[in-house]
Amino acid sequence: MDFSNSAQSAPKVPKRIARTVLNALKGGVVPRIGLPYITVGRKLEIQALLSDVDIIADGGATCRFIVGKYGSGKSFLIQAIRNYVMDKDFIVADADLSPERRLQGSRGQGLATYRELIGNLATKTKPEGGALSLILDRWISNVQSEVIQESGLQLNDPKVGALVDQRIVHVTSSMSELVHGFEFATLLSRYYHAYLDGDELTQQQVLRWFRAEFTLKREAKEALGVNIIITDDNWYEYIKLFAQFFRYAGYAGLLVMIDELVNIYKIPNSITRQYNYEKMLTMYNDTLQGKAHYLGLILGATPQTLEDKRRGIYSYEALRSRLTEGKFSRPGARDLLAPVIRLDPLTPEEILVLCEKLQTMHCGLYGYEPRLTTEDLASFIQIEYGRVGADRHITPREIIRDFIELCDLLYQHPDLTLQAILDSSSFTFASAPQPQVHDSFGAYSTGAASQQTHQVVSAPERNADPDEGLYAEFTL
Repeated sequence: MDFSNSAQSAPKVPKRIARTVLNALKGGVVPRIGLPYITVGRKLEIQALLSDVDIIADGGATCRFIVGKYGSGKSFLIQAIRNYVMDKDFIVADADLSPERRLQGSRGQGLATYRELIGNLATKTKPEGGALSLILDRWISNVQSEVIQESGLQLNDPKVGALVDQRIVHVTSSMSELVHGFEFATLLSRYYHAYLDGDELTQQQVLRWFRAEFTLKREAKEALGVNIIITDDNWYEYIKLFAQFFRYAGYAGLLVMIDELVNIYKIPNSITRQYNYEKMLTMYNDTLQGKAHYLGLILGATPQTLEDKRRGIYSYEALRSRLTEGKFSRPGARDLLAPVIRLDPLTPEEILVLCEKLQTMHCGLYGYEPRLTTEDLASFIQIEYGRVGADRHITPREIIRDFIELCDLLYQHPDLTLQAILDSSSFTFASAPQPQVHDSFGAYSTGAASQQTHQVVSAPERNADPDEGLYAEFTL
C-alpha cells in the first residue's frame, strides 16, 4: 500500500488547532477540536453510528455502548461523532462519569451528571458548550420569524405578538402531555414572556431551574411558581423532555454521550452498583421501546466493565441478556448494528497513515521540513509492534505518545537521526497500564496478586458508602 502522497495531499492545519491537538494527544487525552485532520480507520464503526443519527432525526431513539480497552479509541470515536452531528444541526451533550458523577446516587451523584450534561450542551455555533440560553433565544426568534413569514406582517405589528403567543402555547401544550412536561412547559412560557418583557432576572431563574441549581422545592416555588425540582430520581425524564423540545426549537435532535462507565464498575458497594445498572436499563429500554424521541445515547466502557459478571454490567442479568454478543460475531466480522460496538485494534497500515498526518501537523506547527520518510515510519511502527506483549496490550494512545515524543526530539535536536534516538536511552516507550483487579475489599491492585474472591461482602465494603449502611448483610 502506497502512502507517499498522503502527507502532501493533507489539508493545512491552523496552528491553533495543531497545537491543541498535539498537546492533547501527547498528554494522552482526546482533543475536542481538529479531529477530522487526524481521523483514520473506524470507517465501519462510524457508519454504524451515523445510521443512528438518521433514526434520531426521524423521531426515533437509539442507545449504543462503545466498548474498548483504555487508549483503544473509545473517546476519540465519541468525539468524532460529536463533531459530525453538530454539523448536522444536532445538539450534543457529553459527560465523563467519576466518583462524584454517576447515573444514580443518594448524595446527588446522578444530579451532578445531569448538571454536567446541561452545562456541556453544544451546538454548531457554540461548540464549546453552555448553549442552553442560546437555544432558548433561538427558539423564540425562530417562532417570531415563522409567524412573520407566514402572516406577511411586520415585526412591530401588534397582531404578531398574538400569533407568536398562539404558537408558543401550541408547543408548550404538546410538552405538557409528557411526564413532568407540565412544569417544563410552564417554565418555557415563563422564559418566553420574560424575554419579551426584557426581564433578565426571571430568565436567569428559569435557566437556574433547567440547570438543576435549585435544591429545595420551596425556593423554586418562591422564584418561579413551580412546586417541583430536578432530582437524582427524575433527571433522565428531563433529558427526554429536552430532546423533544430541541426538535420544536428547530434542531435535528439531541445526542447524549456518557463516557467512563468504568466508574460505576469501581463502586465498591454492590447495592449502589445495582441502582446504577437499573438506571442504565431504564435508559436502554426507553430508547429502544419508543418511549423517547429525537434522543440518542452513546455510552463508553471498557471490556471488563461490560463483561465482569461479578461487578460489571453483565452482573445485572436484565442488561446481560440484552447486550450479550450474538453467536456469529467475531473479531474482524462483528455485528455493528447490535447495541454494543466493540472496537478492534487499528491495523499497522492505519497507524502508519496516522503517523504521517501527525508528522505533517508537527512540521506545520513548528515550521520545518519533514525528516521521516515512509520507510522510517514503517520502521518505527515495526519496532512498536515488536515490543513484548504488543499483540495484546498496545493501543493507539501509546503509539501516538511515542511518536509525538519522537517528532519533538527530532525538532529540538536536528543533528539526531531516527536510528540514533531509537537506539539511545533518551527515548523510552510509553508503558501500557496494568489491568486493574478488584479484591474483595473494593480496592484496586495490578497483576495477579489479588485474584481471590469471596462470597460474602466484607465489612469494609459494606461501609464504603456511608449512606447505605442499612444494608448490613448481603451477598454478591
